[in-house]
Amino acid sequence: MEDASSLTDGLPQSPASSLVSLERITKRFGDLLANDAVDLAIGPGEIHALLGENGAGKSTLVKILYGLIEPTEGEIRWKGDIVALDGPMAARALGIGMVFQHFSLFDNLSVIENVAVALSADITLDTIARRIRELADTFDLALDLDRPVWTLSAGERQRIEIVRCLLQDPDLLILDEPTSVLTPQEAEDLFGTLQRLAARGCAILYISHRLEEVRRHCHRATVLRAGRVVATLDPSTVSARHLAGLMVGAEIGDVKPAPAHAMGIERLVVTSLSLRSEEPHGIDLRDVALTVRGGEIVGIAGVAGNGQSELFAALSGERLCGDRAILLDGEPVGHCDITARRERGGAFVPEERLGHGSVPSHRLGENTLLSLHGTSGFVSGGLIHPGLARRWAARIVKTFDVRKEGADPRAETLSGGNLQKFVVGREILRDPAVLVVNQPTWGVDAGAATTLRQALIDLAAKGSAVVVISQDLDELFEIADRIAVIHAGELTAAEPTSRLSREAVGLAMAGAREHTGESGKVERGATHAH
Repeated sequence: MEDASSLTDGLPQSPASSLVSLERITKRFGDLLANDAVDLAIGPGEIHALLGENGAGKSTLVKILYGLIEPTEGEIRWKGDIVALDGPMAARALGIGMVFQHFSLFDNLSVIENVAVALSADITLDTIARRIRELADTFDLALDLDRPVWTLSAGERQRIEIVRCLLQDPDLLILDEPTSVLTPQEAEDLFGTLQRLAARGCAILYISHRLEEVRRHCHRATVLRAGRVVATLDPSTVSARHLAGLMVGAEIGDVKPAPAHAMGIERLVVTSLSLRSEEPHGIDLRDVALTVRGGEIVGIAGVAGNGQSELFAALSGERLCGDRAILLDGEPVGHCDITARRERGGAFVPEERLGHGSVPSHRLGENTLLSLHGTSGFVSGGLIHPGLARRWAARIVKTFDVRKEGADPRAETLSGGNLQKFVVGREILRDPAVLVVNQPTWGVDAGAATTLRQALIDLAAKGSAVVVISQDLDELFEIADRIAVIHAGELTAAEPTSRLSREAVGLAMAGAREHTGESGKVERGATHAH
């Protein structure tokens, strides 16, 4: 790797024109050093990326900047003056706004009601509506103020969060993984808004794992590794691979395509699967059809909240359906629970790795029992064999390079990326006939993502049928043989990836249906989730 010091030449950490500068910020949680003498400066009108792998200290740093936690050492300067931030209200009073990765909206309230709850009770709804329309015209943030939030797309929900911040007239806007749930078109719209904000002097601190976006849209990037700044640079001058290497401290290899191999039998067949959601604002599955052969990966793209969770529940056996709606290696399993499907060769990785895919307070050896208790000899005669479970966990750790402390730590002590490698690895090492994985690399760093994607490709090459449900189009175009799109509980036919474009898949994710009209030209219509 290039020496980090050379990457900061010509890019001063605390320029005189800085809007905000963090100087020697250090944060300790007991023996854990989360931030180690971090310097970071952002100027007016600058879009500044904050990069780092899971556990690098990004979240701690922005929580300090937003007043959620106090630093152990160091200073924050705002417009040149040292300030103490004793809470988010103090940060907002200065002019700091933040849009969190997970939206904090009330589904049953309208758009304008969701905005109003974040503002003073003295401001009337008419005044709020007028100000929202002014912002919408200035920054292209169109919103239907009377629509309930549960009917909105992820992009529209994000606009509400941004509008709530902008109504407080911030000088600095912090965005945490803002494009993780957006279609490509929605992401481009967001960047247009950010560029208009920057042109008017608003500084933007942008946290993302999507390095190509950072290269295209950010003026500078600061890279954290193990709580320390290792580089500050113009991201457009280096490759995404180089940025990823700085984040993890080693060169990141490419995902290698599978060697040529013949497609096998139809291992997963879904026919006319319809299922009502059990959630108040969930999505009903409607006449879903899908066939996956051994040796292939089929990707299912979609914006969050369009039926992915319901589909995973139906495929895994967490929800039962018509007996012949799902066939696994030719055998009907729609009536079977998840353990019975595992016994028939199924393996399943849910989206929530902590709490759904693992028990936080249990050790890794104990967590292997969650999905292997009925298929790997860990339980016999009503007795658990803990030694065998611990040895299996050690095998997962070694095979997937799971970084941990101690021989058999609790799941909650692992970083997000390392826990994800463990949860996915637990299923892959079974060599299942069918693997269904929901958001395999969501929120993990580039190194962990490469490891997981390669493992999925290698598993399919050995003859397994793999279904990858993902919001990350880059991921699907990298590993999937075919891609289908789920929108409003309906699944399109899976098409060969080589015949698809990101634009077409993005439009389908947003509800557009492309077809050839009588003139032979492509026409576009739209469907709506609600």
